[in-house]
Amino acid sequence: MKPLRIGLLGIGTVGGGTFDVLARNAEEISRRAGRPITITHVADKNTALANQVVAGRAAVTDDAFSVVRNPDIDVVVELIGGYTIAKQLMLEAISNGKHVVTANKALLAVHGNEIFTAARAKGVIVAFEAAVAGGIPIIKALREGLVANRIEWIAGIINGTTNFILSEMRSKGLAFADVLKEAQAKGYAEADPTFDIEGVDAGHKISILAALAFGIPLSFDRAHVEGITKIEAIDIRYAEEMGYRIKLLGIARRRQGAGFELRVHPTLIPAKRLIANVEGVMNAVLVKGDAVGATLYYGAGAGAQPTASAVIADLVDVARLIDADVNHRVPYLAFQPDRIGSEPVLPIEEVETSYYLRLRVDDKPGVLADITRVLADNHISIDAMLQKEPDEGEAQTDIILLTHETIERNVKRAIAAIEAQPSTRGRIVLLRLENLA
Repeated sequence: MKPLRIGLLGIGTVGGGTFDVLARNAEEISRRAGRPITITHVADKNTALANQVVAGRAAVTDDAFSVVRNPDIDVVVELIGGYTIAKQLMLEAISNGKHVVTANKALLAVHGNEIFTAARAKGVIVAFEAAVAGGIPIIKALREGLVANRIEWIAGIINGTTNFILSEMRSKGLAFADVLKEAQAKGYAEADPTFDIEGVDAGHKISILAALAFGIPLSFDRAHVEGITKIEAIDIRYAEEMGYRIKLLGIARRRQGAGFELRVHPTLIPAKRLIANVEGVMNAVLVKGDAVGATLYYGAGAGAQPTASAVIADLVDVARLIDADVNHRVPYLAFQPDRIGSEPVLPIEEVETSYYLRLRVDDKPGVLADITRVLADNHISIDAMLQKEPDEGEAQTDIILLTHETIERNVKRAIAAIEAQPSTRGRIVLLRLENLA
């Protein structure tokens, strides 16, 4: 059959990996796709690097728009990243009737609803397996493998940088700032790591997964996003003493009759859970379906070749579906366009989960009774408690409380009341806790 002709935009880490894997496994990929898949044009501002990578096997240009307008190109692979030029190029490609494969989670999370609407109008495919969790085929799992299930919740370690930092803080007892420097030295964190350590990258990804799981529009603007910059080694140690690990999780949960929770934040997880033992830069996504139960997807969440694996998987899908009737293709967000739901994403104050609270208080009689009274007044029950002996000569101590499930607004109200008590010293540390049972 006629080869599928690819225009590749961006030949950096992932683009170079895609070119390499596609060339190395060309025969195997062709057997699976039913036709050869060939990158015929590459656009990159660094044409010297691009020419070095392609070694004469594709035409190279610094004008990406010339590629998306080229009538000989069947599919545009967008690996530039960002919100601006990438969006213009993607919409231009769609306008020119070209199918698109992208790894750009930020663009899809923020502008995906517009992009998918444009693609539907032109009858072209937009594929994005590489946008979430690198080489882990979580998009296909949600769109195809779990299609019979009503998804109840998703909880994912979907940012390798933050998982590396928290893993190192736990194993070495180091402070956040020290481990961040180590991560940057090893190339696991960018020079400007804001998107990773503040949870924005994970927020983009969980927004995409929630849309696929629940059939709702992409809703990054309504997600609650917290990073790990305020995590202290002492809380990692206390969590460990109580049988928990702290991970940055992206969480999407269906709340029957109320809407959906969509949030990213540091989370205590029981140490016995498999996902709690995912260490270093690895990713893992736990999905709970009503029929299949809990399923765990684990692997490399970034890197040239793992992400290239996902890009090429999308190209094979396009090769198989390019001649299919538009109505028989898998919908972009796993649900038919006219069946996308309108249930709300709940504000963080309405989230219902368990909590870890660390309080610094005066070591004197009656303090604990005052605290428990405030909690009871706010409908919060205690599941476990750890009270530390004060250091010699100290008149203050730490109390660590784990609560049963409750509404977050109750917890925030209780914290304000406890912090106002004269025996409380400083701010109370709040972390959320998920049993993931």
